[in-house]
Formats: sequence, C-alpha cells, structure tokens
Amino acid sequence: MAEQFEQLDDKLIDFIGRQQMFFVGTAGAEGFVNVSPKGMDSLRVLDTRRVAWLNLTGSGNESAAHVLENGRMTIMFCSFDKQPLILRLYGTARAVHPRDDQWAEMAALFPDHPGARQVFVLELALVMTSCGYAVPEYSFKRERPTLRKWAENKGPEGVVEYWRENNVSSLDDKATGIFKD
Repeated sequence: MAEQFEQLDDKLIDFIGRQQMFFVGTAGAEGFVNVSPKGMDSLRVLDTRRVAWLNLTGSGNESAAHVLENGRMTIMFCSFDKQPLILRLYGTARAVHPRDDQWAEMAALFPDHPGARQVFVLELALVMTSCGYAVPEYSFKRERPTLRKWAENKGPEGVVEYWRENNVSSLDDKATGIFKD
C-alpha cells in the first residue's frame, strides 16, 4: 500500500495545497518526541525537494530545539475527505529566524501572521504515501481566530517577552535558538 518517492510530483503538490492541516514530528537524540498540528495557511512547497512552513508562537518551541540539535523532521498530511491518503515528507530542516538575512524572503511567502517565530525549510530525503483507509472523514469548518487575536493583543514586544519566558528551551531543557546567543 505504501509508495516511496525521491521528490514531490504535481499530484502530491496539488494534494498538499488542498490540506487545511498538517502535522510536524521532530525528536532530539534523547528525550521527548514532539508531534504538533499546524494550520493557518502556513506551508509552502518551494520546489519538488523542499517545503517551508511558518512556525507561529505557541506554548512550546520543541521543533526548534530538535532541529537545532539534529535537523530531523517529518511532516505528515492526512486526507480527511472522501479520497483517503497519508503523505509523509522526511528530511532535514533548518530554521530561519526574524534576525536572519533570509527572513524577509521566507516570511513574504506567507500571509502576515503576528507572532511569527521561525520559518522551517525542510530538505526532502524521502516522500512516502500510504493508504489512510482507517482515517475518518471530517469537514473543514474554519480557522480559529484565537492565536491571531492573542498575538495582536500582546503586541510585538509582548510576543517577544512571551518567547523569553516560554520558548527559549524545550521540555528537555534544550536551547531553541529563538534568540541569538
């Protein structure tokens, strides 16, 4: 049932473009494995071997710590409509922060989201599909406005203060690189 590919093709890129949600998995050499749902128009296919996703401020910053340590990342898309499909993108990621030269170029790929924290660029090593037959059908209702409102109410300085208090280290006390050392 599973198929493996070296890169994305037009059919898979189209599938990605129709998804409202994706999941990101990362892990350090030791400690907790992190799996996080993402949405809000925050992923772009750069080419057949690279994708980028905009990481918005959240309660933790596990993906950043794991990527800083070893770069390993998996992104999973799961079809919730009539046609079942699971798509996994395996590879090595790097973070682009607002302080980095490439930030303006990368951030311009996405809608303006207050509280944007990093853009992760994933270089694909393996693309894999599987059936998804056991995944239930769901319908997309709408995006939640909660995160945007929270970041707007905090303001840019408040968001940075939140990062200092909550996003500097991971659950395993690993540095996230959110601030330049």
